Amino acid sequence: MKASILRGADLSLGYRGTPVVHGANLTLRPGRVTALVGPNGSGKSTLLRAIARLHHTESGDVSLETPGAAARPARALSAKEFAREVAMLSQSRPHPSGLSVRDIVTYGRHPHRGRFSGLSDVDRAAVDTALELTGLTSMCDRSADQLSGGELQRVWLGTALAQDTGVLLLDEPTNHLDLKHQIDTLDLICDLAERGTAVGVVLHDLDQAAGVADDVVLLAAGRVLASGTPEEVLTGEHLSSVYGLPIDTLVDEDTRRVRVLPRARHRQRPRRHEPEVCTV
Repeated sequence: MKASILRGADLSLGYRGTPVVHGANLTLRPGRVTALVGPNGSGKSTLLRAIARLHHTESGDVSLETPGAAARPARALSAKEFAREVAMLSQSRPHPSGLSVRDIVTYGRHPHRGRFSGLSDVDRAAVDTALELTGLTSMCDRSADQLSGGELQRVWLGTALAQDTGVLLLDEPTNHLDLKHQIDTLDLICDLAERGTAVGVVLHDLDQAAGVADDVVLLAAGRVLASGTPEEVLTGEHLSSVYGLPIDTLVDEDTRRVRVLPRARHRQRPRRHEPEVCTV
């Protein structure tokens, strides 16, 4: 089991000189799911991309601590060294053509292979495990051209899992998935954490975040407004302030999970009655 810790300390990030994240701190620990939540444009995805070394940092540091080694600056690692420890499922992904599902998932083994070496038994086992975990085994020989958006989303998740890393970063992994595969993905995230993976995930659905997260980071206007357990962060006061509408929260007595209850206008309307049917 890999037990890696990925940290972003005092990160300031921007696009073309425009600041979008200000002095943010984020730590992903083994065996814990950390959910990044907040409105559109709050900096969630940018922060996740920065700790994945996919976005330039204006200031601050990203460090990686692996078993048996002291924390090292992420920039000191080669691309392959970093990719052996950290995998990311981004929102923006290419639409491959002419490749099978297995071919795409096998790309996840690239950081572990030599320049001209073929697949080892370890590589094949990792690919088979990733296909099984994402429910893709039965369609592993299908062409990517034949897949729906939701199916392709699962294929790219399988590619990230095939990297077999200690840290997994997921940017809105339930997008484009039907309800069953959303739940399957969320269950898989929890399973991976139970095996010791450090998981960082951006989610828009606050109930989903409350259901899977051990830690929640709430961002607003590029700043971390609150971080801690779901009960500490997902409060009516915090959420109402950030989202600009009245929001209530409660803790389910049976599951001890937070439930988020926005007070939308349509919930105040009386239920419409069925129209009367005239008979003659």
